[in-house]
Amino acid sequence: MSRDILTIADLEPGTLETILDLSARADLGRPLAGKGVALVFQKPSARTRNSMEMAAVQLGGHPVYIQKDEVGLGTRESAEDVARTLACYHSVIAARVADHGLLDRMAAAVEIPVLNMLSDSNHPLQALADLLTIRQIAGKIEGVKIAWVGDANNVCRSLAEGCAALGAEMIIASPEGYGFAPAEADALGIRQTVDPAEAVKGARFVYTDVWVSMGQDDEAAARREALGTYSVDAELMARTDDAWFLHCLPARRGEEVADAVIDGPRSAVWRQAENRMHSARGAMAWMLGEAR
Repeated sequence: MSRDILTIADLEPGTLETILDLSARADLGRPLAGKGVALVFQKPSARTRNSMEMAAVQLGGHPVYIQKDEVGLGTRESAEDVARTLACYHSVIAARVADHGLLDRMAAAVEIPVLNMLSDSNHPLQALADLLTIRQIAGKIEGVKIAWVGDANNVCRSLAEGCAALGAEMIIASPEGYGFAPAEADALGIRQTVDPAEAVKGARFVYTDVWVSMGQDDEAAARREALGTYSVDAELMARTDDAWFLHCLPARRGEEVADAVIDGPRSAVWRQAENRMHSARGAMAWMLGEAR
């Protein structure tokens, strides 16, 4: 049975802990020796491409970067046919897509594992890197409070799923219309507020992301207006108990975060960026079933 990672919610808490343990190990052997990893990118990314390629190499594999025009995923060829073709050559398929449904279709069509490098609804690889960073700094995940400030997007959802699974406390501060639906928030056991100051009180980590993501350019003006008071600056961080700052990058300095915060001594963003590689390595090792 294929070991896909499409969402964090698909993983049992014990499995999630195992992947984090693997991610923390420097040497996982060469389970990909002589094997390929297909990296399908509908959306470009500096961190995702570099971290995934290096993770594959560290496991002994050969990564192949595939641009959207080379496959026409869902247009030139169906998602199923693309996956079946790639499975002829590769041992892992990883895809960064606009529509999460494409990943579900690819995973259903092949027996080799499929890894979500980002979709419109989820970003499990980022959440794995975030959880690894939190565990490295705090020494644990259970009971740690994480405040998310801004739009409750795909990164926020995957992190919230991880927090729910591992017992962390998460609170989200978003303007009306930019948070999770109440039913989803209740299912994840997270609190929501419209007040950033309330959210960060007592937080060990404060996390934010860009206000305007790829594909949201037509909403840019409305988003900046709605989120304009949700910037993480020195004043907001001063309301915490010396919290660490997290950001998945790229950052729009002067919008969702101030230079003094992202460049400050309590910023962990570059550790997060490095952990993208380590968590990708741990995720693929688990998917291949050769590392315990």
